[in-house]
Amino acid sequence: MKSLEDQLKNLFPEHETSEEPASLENKETLWLQDDPLLCKYEKRKGKPITIIEGYTGADSDFKKLAKEIKQLLSVGGSFKNEKIIIQGDYRDRIMKFLQEKGFKTKRVGG
Repeated sequence: MKSLEDQLKNLFPEHETSEEPASLENKETLWLQDDPLLCKYEKRKGKPITIIEGYTGADSDFKKLAKEIKQLLSVGGSFKNEKIIIQGDYRDRIMKFLQEKGFKTKRVGG
């Protein structure tokens, strides 16, 4: 029985395999802005949410940031209307994370 690598060579003979696996160390850096990101706390339908807004960079960068925050906190959330909405009140942890990334933050309300 042929290995998977041999089968792939037969299917794609002109493809050259690279010995180095794709590393996660070469992550793109996010655009850092001068204006602070705003962290708000709201209740919608009786449930607490944290809203992050005020990012002036590309939407794709803000979406990556939203994904990182959701993974860090292990919570759900979404990116809508140039805002990151995180389920739960995590203002302090989110602000600390953003400051470690180099962003300026501002706490709004409460």
